[in-house]
Amino acid sequence: MSTKIQFRRKVIVAVLLCVAIGGAIVRHYATPGTTTRDIGTLLMVLWVPIIGNVIAWLISKRPRRAKPAAVDAPPSFDTTGAFTAHARVELVFRKPGLPSQDVPISSGEYRCALVIDKEGFSARWFVPPGEVLERGTAAEVDIEYLSPTLAQPRFAQGAAFRVLIGDSFVADGRVL
Repeated sequence: MSTKIQFRRKVIVAVLLCVAIGGAIVRHYATPGTTTRDIGTLLMVLWVPIIGNVIAWLISKRPRRAKPAAVDAPPSFDTTGAFTAHARVELVFRKPGLPSQDVPISSGEYRCALVIDKEGFSARWFVPPGEVLERGTAAEVDIEYLSPTLAQPRFAQGAAFRVLIGDSFVADGRVL
């Protein structure tokens, strides 16, 4: 079953193909170096944009493979449930580059990557309601690792790390 748009496309392809064939005939019989030969060449070139459409149409007619089976979603804190502290750490939040952004860290949940050397481990921590963490001063917080079996061996007591949120390192830390 063909729609109006598909029919129009087919007509356009057929017309441009006829124009290109006509241009080839004109070019063949025209004297080299004349305007008539150049017009024949131009008529042949009008066919070029259609080639992409023809190739796309041929690709669409190719049989498709079955979709791969659904892959399990990677683990996330949204599926882990309640907060379970895996380590107690000391964080010193860095001062931002702009004085207007130098505000305390307010209460709430914070998700980040804890970076040791070139390895990063997803983690989160909470600032209790009514409390704030001042930038530039040390604060003790409980950390939950997304994958504790992978992270805990790297975060031994006294291990130093950096806290990455987005594309910025916002704090330096040490495991207590």
